[in-house]
Amino acid sequence: MAVFGCAGCGAVLTAAVSEVAVPVHWTDAHWETLHPPLLEAGCYAVDPEPYGPPWRQEAEVGASEAAERGLFAPFGAVSYGPTGTVLLAPGDMRGTRLIVERAGGYCMGIDGRDGPNLACVGCDLPVATRMDDCGCWQVVLLDPEAVVRLPAPPELPVMLWTELLATDALWHRLSAFRDIPAGAALARVVVAAGGAPVEAAPGPVAELLGRMLGALVPAGEGAKRLDLAGPGCGERAADLVLVPVHPQTGEVWQPRGGAVPVPMDAALWAELAFPPHRARLPAVGGLPAGVERDDPLPPHPAYPIRPSRTAFRHTLARIPAVRKPWLRAIYDREW
Repeated sequence: MAVFGCAGCGAVLTAAVSEVAVPVHWTDAHWETLHPPLLEAGCYAVDPEPYGPPWRQEAEVGASEAAERGLFAPFGAVSYGPTGTVLLAPGDMRGTRLIVERAGGYCMGIDGRDGPNLACVGCDLPVATRMDDCGCWQVVLLDPEAVVRLPAPPELPVMLWTELLATDALWHRLSAFRDIPAGAALARVVVAAGGAPVEAAPGPVAELLGRMLGALVPAGEGAKRLDLAGPGCGERAADLVLVPVHPQTGEVWQPRGGAVPVPMDAALWAELAFPPHRARLPAVGGLPAGVERDDPLPPHPAYPIRPSRTAFRHTLARIPAVRKPWLRAIYDREW
């Protein structure tokens, strides 16, 4: 585990937190929507990409220089900030105060536009940026140049897949934002297919990605079959298989056989592999024996999930293959 402290005076700034993989939800957000914390309490993640100011516009940055910073297609302004930003839930912060003059936002909170807005109570050094405005995940970003790691308890053990599936660890409150991991998975499927058409297996996979795959890589000869694979899911005949990414380690589950694994957020994968359902309640009084009540109704969404285009492009822009003409044409397409 880790405890982070101030680089200026050594004061403790966080609770003891355990490292997890960077959530795919960090790549996108819903505009004018209040979001829950990006991470669960007691967790932290380290963003490997540059983040924060100074920013440079795409026109000022050449393709080779952008590629050095992990961008292989235009995707907004390019950050020249530090790598290794630490993300954690606001409730895990300790010993800081808000810098009021840096607390600008859009309408319902702070969006981090003014830079670091949390200062160490001990020495007043700006150490982090809190974000909680509408359209932002509730998160604190520790400045890697302003914090140090302090002695901490031993790291929590990594959960086995059987343990994750047997508990509610994969079923979390971010399901309302499932379009974001769906967009990231869609991008990886398109890359893995290599330009060939993709036939999604009937059922949850086709419902989630089938329509967009048909629009991005139209059907034709040589279609590759896409299905699910993973712990407790069994082996299925497919060319491409959606597999879960371990939420703690970030490791991709590896299938047997020759199918190409396509990484997917574990929580979304679990919803596809083991669709949630509610058992009908037994009738109580007044109804004939064997008759079941029809409430609560099955939890069907009000409308089909549409994979996030922002998450789709964010993922593609960081894959070198996007420089190939056929994939760049898909990247630039409006939908």
